Amino acid sequence: MPIDRRLLLLGLGALVSGCASGGRGPQGPSQTSAAGRVERVDALDFSDIGFSAWNDDEPQYVLYPGDEIEIATPTASELTRTQRIGPDGRISLPLVGQIMAADRTIAELEADCADAYASQLRRPLVEVTLKTAGPMKVWVDGEVRTPNVYDMPGDIDVYQAVIMAGGALPSGRLGEVGLMRRGPDGTRMLRSVDLRPNRHEIVALRRGDIIYVPRTRLAEIANWVTQFRNALPVGFTYALGNQRQNF
Repeated sequence: MPIDRRLLLLGLGALVSGCASGGRGPQGPSQTSAAGRVERVDALDFSDIGFSAWNDDEPQYVLYPGDEIEIATPTASELTRTQRIGPDGRISLPLVGQIMAADRTIAELEADCADAYASQLRRPLVEVTLKTAGPMKVWVDGEVRTPNVYDMPGDIDVYQAVIMAGGALPSGRLGEVGLMRRGPDGTRMLRSVDLRPNRHEIVALRRGDIIYVPRTRLAEIANWVTQFRNALPVGFTYALGNQRQNF
């Protein structure tokens, strides 16, 4: 795929928050679970990029650009505002100015706003409410006909997302499609999904998932991430060796 198409796709990722802290190194051989056959890939496939172990637990919701929230100040109701988180992840508070809201849980944002108001209010109590969630976006790249960022039309799985992207090209390796997801601890997880005919796994997608249909082996993702790290979503973090790398 030409570089300009990849950069166009991944450049759009700046509108959506990535992940927070660094993760553990690659895990051992593949394991099985009720959710799917392959839970993680062999560490030998990823000598430079580490992913944390796959976990199907539902992570705590974090705010995204495009989310509409109410920031209420019960002790100073005139400061209460409802606003949409901007593309840069920030909101603007009366008296204190801009504050980062994206990639924060509601409790974390409440604490951040209270700290910001501490010099302005005697009782800086802040209550944040999610009014409307922004678009649920997923990324589809690799050997598909129309790689792009797609809005999720409700609950869909990996196979349906590939269909949204025009389907896989003949050169795509459907038996080892990569699915990258933010884990509960803020790290990036990787698993493979088998989408071969009459065998494809049904793996439900979550907001911010990245699907990559490789041309050869799943290890191709390592080169893909390394080459395009500067265009990946904000805050995309990996463990390189024993050190954290924030791209």
